[in-house]
Amino acid sequence: MSNKMYSWQMTELKSEFKLTESSFPELQAGEVLVKIAGCGVCHTDLSFWHFGVKTKKELPLTLGHEISGEVVAGDTSWLGKKVIIPAVLPCGDCELCNKGRSNMCQNQLMPGNDFDGGFASHIKVPSKFLCPVDEKVLAKYPLEKLSIIADAISTPYQVLEKSELEAGDLAIVIGVGGVGVYAALIAKIMGAKVLAIDIDDEKLETVKNNGIDAVLNVKGADFRATKKNVRAIAKELGVSRFGWKIFEMSGTKAGQEMAYSLLTFTSTLSIVGFTMDKPNVRLSNLMAFDAKIIGTWGCKPELYPDVVELIAQGKLEIEPYIETFPMSKINEVFKNTLEHKYKKRSILVPDF
Repeated sequence: MSNKMYSWQMTELKSEFKLTESSFPELQAGEVLVKIAGCGVCHTDLSFWHFGVKTKKELPLTLGHEISGEVVAGDTSWLGKKVIIPAVLPCGDCELCNKGRSNMCQNQLMPGNDFDGGFASHIKVPSKFLCPVDEKVLAKYPLEKLSIIADAISTPYQVLEKSELEAGDLAIVIGVGGVGVYAALIAKIMGAKVLAIDIDDEKLETVKNNGIDAVLNVKGADFRATKKNVRAIAKELGVSRFGWKIFEMSGTKAGQEMAYSLLTFTSTLSIVGFTMDKPNVRLSNLMAFDAKIIGTWGCKPELYPDVVELIAQGKLEIEPYIETFPMSKINEVFKNTLEHKYKKRSILVPDF
């Protein structure tokens, strides 16, 4: 095995990524070197690259936190294993970790933010919270396509768990892009009646053709009309007019304001999408409806095996919602993603 690794580095805001070559890093006890199979392109990466969200590590930095690969050096108990690298790597020993909130560990490390990430040939990471991928899953999908488990699938899985969604509930998913589509699919697996809301007919048609109960295009619609339509859909689906579980996945001000406008008695609104824009909402509605809003950050590593098992059992399909590109096309892919030219989640595959 060559001792050289390659990475596409961000050197300044909005600039092209530059290919660099370096020697393998030194490994400490409890660390491994992973040969990257695939790394998904996330809206968070765009936020770092284009919208000025500051990374923890100073530039230059290799972005990418949605990573799958094979352990090729380091901790001998992991050698040769195919793994998913959690997008949030906690310490495992602090107060929050011990309270079951490891995704919010204040000592956490995030690839492509705290240290060089996955748009590379290799990455050095702690081995403590790696998620192994067994042959049952690999028989269904090649390892590179499973990289999206690290964020696009695990993040909505965690927030659905936190929302206390129950079978028979109405789950309203606003924004069915690269993350929201999995929120809709997993909510359906959990037994909910699922309404997908978006402004893109093609995305809505895709989820409708894959088992989602109802769809609604809200392009140009005001909040009052949207809520009226949602009430009608809820009645058609035979679900309660109370306790709706609303999941804001679009990461837009308009999406967040719409999600808030859909609150009804005893509803739960979960905020997953990120935007720097500030929505205009009346917080007193929470009091009047006895409703609640929750946030989520990534997914704690303890839940990753549950996500892998959904795929292993064939309950969750990922193929219709992803497409792969050579990692050497990174600049083209980021530009096209920024311009909303893709309908599916992009995965970059090393071609060095």
